[in-house]
Amino acid sequence: MATVRCLISLAASRQWKLFQLDINNAFLHGTLEEEVYMKVSEGVTAPNGYVCKLNKYLYGLKQASRQCFARLHYELKSQGYIQSKSDYSLFIKQDSTDITVVAVYVDDIIITGSNEATITSLKQQLPHTFSFKDLGILNYFLGIEVSQTSDGYILTQKKFTKELLRDCECDLFKPIVTPFPLNMKLTTDGDEYHNAEIYRCYVGKLNFLTYARPNISFAVQSLSQFMHSPILQHVEALTHTLRRSVTGYILLLGNSPISWKSKKQSTISKSSSEAEYRAMSQASGEVTCMGCQITGRTWCSQP
Repeated sequence: MATVRCLISLAASRQWKLFQLDINNAFLHGTLEEEVYMKVSEGVTAPNGYVCKLNKYLYGLKQASRQCFARLHYELKSQGYIQSKSDYSLFIKQDSTDITVVAVYVDDIIITGSNEATITSLKQQLPHTFSFKDLGILNYFLGIEVSQTSDGYILTQKKFTKELLRDCECDLFKPIVTPFPLNMKLTTDGDEYHNAEIYRCYVGKLNFLTYARPNISFAVQSLSQFMHSPILQHVEALTHTLRRSVTGYILLLGNSPISWKSKKQSTISKSSSEAEYRAMSQASGEVTCMGCQITGRTWCSQP
């Protein structure tokens, strides 16, 4: 998602339009290279002991997604697009005056760039290989609503949030100021919650909300520590669970947050300085990765 947010941020800063395509029956594309057999389906008459040999990919085959992407990669490459070395789902075409960027996630595709004529040309060429549905201007991607304003784009998850609140019967509650209770320390002591599966389900959904809500990342990672055995009441807790520190960072491209994380460190630090260095190292790695995506193809060159 960091790549998608970075792409949207760049489009906003350059005032590029974002377009979306959807591949119809994506996993049925591609040439079957291996010999794959399957049981005869119910309702099909066949002699005993016979099986079917596939001529094309089917949904459920582990090779299907890979082969669909390989075919799309070949098509984009033939049209002059170069695959990003830092994110293989990103393809870039650039000349002396124009740049076009394509982001692929399974069967969903985002296209943006400086020249709409080039984007239109790509839309006209791809149907020769794939069956596509042109969804027009990007407004919904991977459960995230994308709204264009006069000065950029707004990412929200209103629909998912309302469904989550309704499922857990919190839709009538009054709003609060902070996403996590102040001065609350979580602990493993207390009465065990009778339905741990529901707890894990809600925390998992909250984790999905962090795609567009960096402000709840710390709260979600705190709640995630007790997925195995949640308790009914939260009481005064240990100040350093397992004595491990928490790494937290947020990267901004211009004024747009594009990548963030809040996670308990996997090792025990001997001092606060060591914990800070570990956090700095992880944040630097993410900065380097995102920097390669941006500067590697001069997305941010002067207009």
